[in-house]
Amino acid sequence: MKALDFKLQSTNGKNYSLKESIGKYVVLYFYPKDDTPGCTIETKDFNKLLQKFKKLNCEVFGISKDSLKSHNKFKNKHKIKFDLLTDEELKVLKKYGVWGKKKFMGREFMGTIRSTFLVDKKGKIIKMWKDVKVKDHAKEVLETLQNIAKK
Repeated sequence: MKALDFKLQSTNGKNYSLKESIGKYVVLYFYPKDDTPGCTIETKDFNKLLQKFKKLNCEVFGISKDSLKSHNKFKNKHKIKFDLLTDEELKVLKKYGVWGKKKFMGREFMGTIRSTFLVDKKGKIIKMWKDVKVKDHAKEVLETLQNIAKK
């Protein structure tokens, strides 16, 4: 399945478009909220493994509906070395089917369903994780990429 292109504001001060990464692997992980326990663990885990992703010619991007200001604060606080993308209008979240009904403590609400997409060098989604459990997730994504890159 082809990854849907998009353009979002990035913490690097520019707009990022997925088509800029043709020729590289890309990890797009969608997370609910900056600086919350699960999202912080997930982001820090991707950050710890960033050099291993880069060695495999792979870029990593975190995407949430938080503002650029919130992203920059989160990025600086945890010394995140990759860019976070903001989708305040929920356009990309909806395009990728990761905005939906969630349940927490007996109440239902709309929110980001923690999901990750691994995109190949030609812009095709080669693996998708929905309803991600944070523990060891970044490691699993890296191992999947390592197996694919060997072929």
